[in-house]
Amino acid sequence: MRIPNWLRPGAKVKRWILLGILGLVITSFGLGKLIDGRFRANLAVFYLISAAGAAIIIISYKFGMKSVLRLISDVGVDACTGINKLSSLVYEKRLLIKGPKIVVIGGGTGLSTMLRGLKHYTSNLTAIVTVADDGGGSGVLREELGILPPGDIRNCLLSLADTEPVMENLLQYRFTDGMLKGQSFGNLFIAAM
Repeated sequence: MRIPNWLRPGAKVKRWILLGILGLVITSFGLGKLIDGRFRANLAVFYLISAAGAAIIIISYKFGMKSVLRLISDVGVDACTGINKLSSLVYEKRLLIKGPKIVVIGGGTGLSTMLRGLKHYTSNLTAIVTVADDGGGSGVLREELGILPPGDIRNCLLSLADTEPVMENLLQYRFTDGMLKGQSFGNLFIAAM
């Protein structure tokens, strides 16, 4: 039997679900005794038991929703994500945060390829990018602006992105007209920073 992702360790939702179930049991017990009517002498006690159970249900619902919203905001997803995908995404992010801390040093296409693979095992990644690119748009920016060539940095940022296809369309976009012809948006963005 597969455990739902919301009930796995680290989600911090289980305690509120259990507290809500406890409140439901207490409320049901109190209301059951009130409906039964055999215990007329203890009527006030059963009213209190029912009210306490209802209060527990309300508290568990309030804090349970806060916990779920905190999980969603920690992950940083948009509202159009389905509930099944959201629960697996939350669980995956919780695992990645607990992954090993890795520092990667390098440059060129090898570093971005390495980062693209490592991001599936940990989110504690640090990349030290050595830049020595002198061709294409990076070389032009290096000569004209006197900055380090941003091409390898752009590729590393792209490989670490959660929404890689969207970021690739943005950062790899090349201008076709005017003074910026041949330059990629990502290189210009990094140069502007």
